[in-house]
Amino acid sequence: MTLWKQELRAGRVFLAAWAAAVAFLTAICILIYPEMAGQMEEISGIFSQMGGFSQAFGMDRLSFGEFLGFFGVECGNVLGLGGALFAALIGIQALAREEKEHTAEFLLTHPVSRTRVVFEKLLAVFTQIFLLNAAVLLVTLLSVALIGESPDGKTLALLFLAYFLLQLETAAVCFGISAFLRQGGPGLGLGIAALFYFLNLVANLTRKAEFLKYLTPFGYAESADVIMNGRLSGGYLAAGLFLGLAGVAAAFWWYERKDIA
Repeated sequence: MTLWKQELRAGRVFLAAWAAAVAFLTAICILIYPEMAGQMEEISGIFSQMGGFSQAFGMDRLSFGEFLGFFGVECGNVLGLGGALFAALIGIQALAREEKEHTAEFLLTHPVSRTRVVFEKLLAVFTQIFLLNAAVLLVTLLSVALIGESPDGKTLALLFLAYFLLQLETAAVCFGISAFLRQGGPGLGLGIAALFYFLNLVANLTRKAEFLKYLTPFGYAESADVIMNGRLSGGYLAAGLFLGLAGVAAAFWWYERKDIA
């Protein structure tokens, strides 16, 4: 697992910075809740009447007067979008970076197969996502304890599971694309994460566009659906699993065959 360790070592600063930023913003959202709780019912009523804007972010179905409703909208966007951007960045550069930085020749002259290279790099990507979520979860639990709230543990766990799976799928799709690139492509990765996010917003606006939820991991990570239904959507989750596995399969298939520059 030498390559896995090297990938984690090389990305430790980026991981620490991103985890600190997402955890800090999540903590701030939670810690300001008691100061705003008295005004939340009125704010919730205003947001629920804002038409398409409310529908896009699920605010027409959640109560800001309840902690989980507030957490799902405010903190959910921080962890959902912030985590997706992080996953996209590390996924899109995982394989392409070796050619961009001209280290592929050195790496592939060692007694290690290309399949092993792809496997350990993919494992490193997933490990970093797990560490990011573990750090944010720990900060969330500490922040919730500090303000004296006791949200439903199952619902909170489902929200974090949804965000974690969202990030894994985003990383897997970008990882598959990474195998076809000869440059790092961070802009492409950010664009894919942003596209996933906005596809879900469009799908929330009209029933005619609901099919778009099958194309984005934000479809099953919609906080309003998770909180109200108490579960993740099986259909959207299955579609996400298919897209993620397709990305991983494409990475293994193409990296075995490509000419390394």
